[in-house]
Amino acid sequence: MGDWEWDDTLFLGAAAYYRRGRLPYAPGLADLLAAAVQLDGRGRLLDVGCGPGTLALSLAHLFGEIVGLDPDGGMIAEAEREATLAGAARKARWVRARAEELPAGLGEFTVATFGQSFHWMDRDLVAATVRDMLRPGGALVHIADLKTETRTVDGLPYPAVPYAAMDSLVRHHLGPVRRAGRGVLTHGTPGDEAAVLTRAGFSGPQRHVVPGGQALERTSDDVVAWAYSMSSSAPHLFGPRRDDFETDLRRLLRDVSPADRFSERQPSTEVFVWWKDPAGPAPVRSS
Repeated sequence: MGDWEWDDTLFLGAAAYYRRGRLPYAPGLADLLAAAVQLDGRGRLLDVGCGPGTLALSLAHLFGEIVGLDPDGGMIAEAEREATLAGAARKARWVRARAEELPAGLGEFTVATFGQSFHWMDRDLVAATVRDMLRPGGALVHIADLKTETRTVDGLPYPAVPYAAMDSLVRHHLGPVRRAGRGVLTHGTPGDEAAVLTRAGFSGPQRHVVPGGQALERTSDDVVAWAYSMSSSAPHLFGPRRDDFETDLRRLLRDVSPADRFSERQPSTEVFVWWKDPAGPAPVRSS
């Protein structure tokens, strides 16, 4: 990530758009994790970089308690609201803090999840700390959209979301280098999580893919929300030109689909399970 440093504006203003704009994880993710990590409704989940609670709340029925951690106050507020709507507030706790501030007195966990968040962190520090926070036989689970698949809208009724043209529009308004908070990401975000987690002492991984491909229908409001949910086009980055950007974006979307409907296919979800102990999972016990 070069000289880029995290700051608290990374997702400023994005929380209100996140749940509507972002595509969900593939159906069947919770069932896969329940089988892979031998979950039975007990134990504790730590979701690191929880955002508005999307992942943690989808897994809440697999645990006795869920704890979501995120440095963005807007994300934490959305997570609290969504937990109440989902009837999960009594078993959920939301902590505003950076992952680098762990363990933060949060105790021991059965599973720690990172849903497309690990790349924003001091990964070596966070991985080592989280390993110490896991109980014997506990697991760290890295979850992301499957990047290697090609998703087309062949056979679906509406045009595809024009992501390439949208990216060009963002660069027109914000400059050619990807924005991230108060800085820029000249070289993008880092990869090779396997090397980081191996250095931290985890064993594995076990790789799973939850298949996607389901047909989705999106409106221009959904697509605009997607744009504002991204760190590279978060609302605050546009400053006083935000209305100009949104006008241009909606014009682009209207030109692509006058019917204000877009087709998309659900991404598959790639899951890597890393174990604290070489022996793998221990029987789940109550916290």
